[in-house]
Amino acid sequence: MTTPFIKSKIFLTVRKMKAKGFIPSLIILILFVTPCHGEMYRWVDEKGTLHFADDLSKVPEKYRSDAEMRKAPKEMKEVSVPEAREKPKTAPGITSSTGTVETQGYEVNLFRRHELWLTEVVLNGRAKQYFIVDTGASFTLISRQIANELGIPINETTPFIRVASVSDVMLTPLVTLRSIQVGKAEVENVDTLVYNMPSYQGLLGNSFLNKFKVVIDSLNGKMTLFPMQGIPSPDRPGGYSRDYWIGQFRFYNRNLEELRRLKANYESRGSQSELNRINNAIRYFEGQLSELERKASFAGVPRNWRE
Repeated sequence: MTTPFIKSKIFLTVRKMKAKGFIPSLIILILFVTPCHGEMYRWVDEKGTLHFADDLSKVPEKYRSDAEMRKAPKEMKEVSVPEAREKPKTAPGITSSTGTVETQGYEVNLFRRHELWLTEVVLNGRAKQYFIVDTGASFTLISRQIANELGIPINETTPFIRVASVSDVMLTPLVTLRSIQVGKAEVENVDTLVYNMPSYQGLLGNSFLNKFKVVIDSLNGKMTLFPMQGIPSPDRPGGYSRDYWIGQFRFYNRNLEELRRLKANYESRGSQSELNRINNAIRYFEGQLSELERKASFAGVPRNWRE
């Protein structure tokens, strides 16, 4: 998982990148490096994402004191062919009492387009696309075209949430994908926004990535996904850590708080169509929160982890 604390706001900031049009600027937490020799620096950010850089100046200042120096490989692979072969790897530092590694991860290829990393995804078990990988985005995004191809209806019952662009604030459809698969890593029932991005069909965000510990190796163009769910135990109810459960509840509760504020605003303005969409979103998130409560109760999650 990229982070147990998913970004709580439901806003996506959109900015203009050169001549490529508008794409979500959700802080891709990867370093883009050029082939070099010599030293390599390794660090983990506050979201648990592992990073590499070839120059200490490229490590964010607050992480420099903890960055670990290693020798860089003499030759670095240039990622140019859009492949998505996966192979199992073991999670760093996760061992059982006998010293054997418990968690297996799956490595997939990334390839670079301009300033972005992309990877192959399979949507609903049939539609293959290449999505931007963004460990800072709260939601996965798909284009309206992809939604149509998947037969996902967008109508008066669809929940909408607010998206802020550089010039406007708009209500954007929120849908649920039956599944997203990256290599052999698969997540079902993924919250997804329908949002058109010029030149790209979608973005892989935390509604998928937060089910994994994500290790990004920008030197070699690789991403490894280690499932967050492990063996259930008293300190890991349902197989998940305390931070995971707190993050899930915080995500839905904060989204509901924001939606209720929006509802009050639209009620004061008499905007009935927008109000209907917001009410649909509130019902959707209330349903998701109720289902999370059910799972937490079944797993024996402490009450103070659900705030």
